[in-house]
Amino acid sequence: MAATTAVKPRPFAEALTRTQNLIATRVDAVLVGEDTLSDAMRYALTGGKGLRGFLVLESARLHGVDEDVALDAALAIECIHAYSLVHDDLPCMDDDDLRRGMPTVHRQWDEGLAVLAGDALQTLAFELLSDAKFGSGALGLIRMLAQAAGKDGMVSGQMLDVAAETSPEPLTLQQITRLQNRKTGCLISWSAMAGAVISGADTTPLRHYADALGLAFQIADDILDVEGDAETVGKRVRKDAEAGKATFVSLLGLDAAKARAVELCDQACAALDVYGDHGETLRDAARFVISRDS
Repeated sequence: MAATTAVKPRPFAEALTRTQNLIATRVDAVLVGEDTLSDAMRYALTGGKGLRGFLVLESARLHGVDEDVALDAALAIECIHAYSLVHDDLPCMDDDDLRRGMPTVHRQWDEGLAVLAGDALQTLAFELLSDAKFGSGALGLIRMLAQAAGKDGMVSGQMLDVAAETSPEPLTLQQITRLQNRKTGCLISWSAMAGAVISGADTTPLRHYADALGLAFQIADDILDVEGDAETVGKRVRKDAEAGKATFVSLLGLDAAKARAVELCDQACAALDVYGDHGETLRDAARFVISRDS
């Protein structure tokens, strides 16, 4: 069993902070340019929770993958996530002024640079994953990320979200679940499975974990949009209700949405039983996802 070679897990808060610091240091090493494009790319990568990168490093730890190797995969997924946010915030999409408590990239600079910074972050992710250090796992990582981020994954989910804004009928629960599985869940799934892919291990337990985690994450986001405040959340809130968009909260009700998030957290934790105590940090991550305030 791959988990027998895992390094001892750290407490979740420590592991998440450590991930943030490792990724920030790696960003400084990779983005060494002093030009405006590099500045905008670094800016877009600043201030996030680093949850996806954390999932990469934790799944790598579970499978005995060298952290120096896994770190570039962690940065790669953070680049993809950051690119998606930069483009999502543009006036032609969600038209947001605030992200992670800071002006969005197109407000800090302009729309043209925001588009280019997003494009450059996306291509940087694949450049990182093409390094020889990933060995035979590189092709699998690249192919899976292209699928997770592309027309059948995140971009598809975003397209469904855009279409929903002009639809005469609100989305059903099944439709909103499909949308969010693509828009949010696909990148979370890639992150959680990355360590297993690199090591050539079975990805099934982590895929089940990530499926539940990704949906719980989005339900928690919908709850924050209702109960959170912009200063704490770091972005505009209550925008879904203002736009008349269907969410898990509007479809289920606030209490039922919270209960569903707890159920999904329990499912995610149970999926890690195969890893025993080595999976405890990932279990804590699931609990964090549904209790966070930002």
